[in-house]
Amino acid sequence: MSKPVDTPPMIAPMPRDLLGDPLEFFAADHLRQRAAFALIERLATASALDRTLAAHVLEFLGKDMVAHVLDEEDDLFPLLRMRCEAEDDIEHVLGDLSAEHAAEERVAVDIRTGLAEALEAGRPVGDIEGLGKRMLAFVHAESRHLALENGIVFPLARARLSEDDLRNLSARMIQRRSSQ
Repeated sequence: MSKPVDTPPMIAPMPRDLLGDPLEFFAADHLRQRAAFALIERLATASALDRTLAAHVLEFLGKDMVAHVLDEEDDLFPLLRMRCEAEDDIEHVLGDLSAEHAAEERVAVDIRTGLAEALEAGRPVGDIEGLGKRMLAFVHAESRHLALENGIVFPLARARLSEDDLRNLSARMIQRRSSQ
């Protein structure tokens, strides 16, 4: 009998076929992000540096999270602003989410810088001044952010966006990923 191979934890890639249904893609990506946040937590609290995981988190924060925010800021949120009714009172929610996107991007850049430093030095995250705490705070803020989007933004998108809106959103998301 062969011994099982110890596979390092990874953040699974998003299935591209889900891009045909952008709201389903967002929902699946949010589940994926929650799994990624668990790995970021693990990396933040580990006593030794998992180099493979650190490199994977660096790529996720620098590529996947950036594309996700662009999908929302450049495409989804403007569509919602056009399609939602006054009684939906969506503007303050989208404004708060946009402000969070900007703040979280600054933190993600800081985390990527710290992870790169940890990788270069071969040191655990806990050895880099305050990096573990910043990573845990990031995970907490992002988890709250996802809950707000899942609970308010996506139900409104399902109710207000037309088939044409969804087709156009899908095309923009596909185009964004084809240039990566």
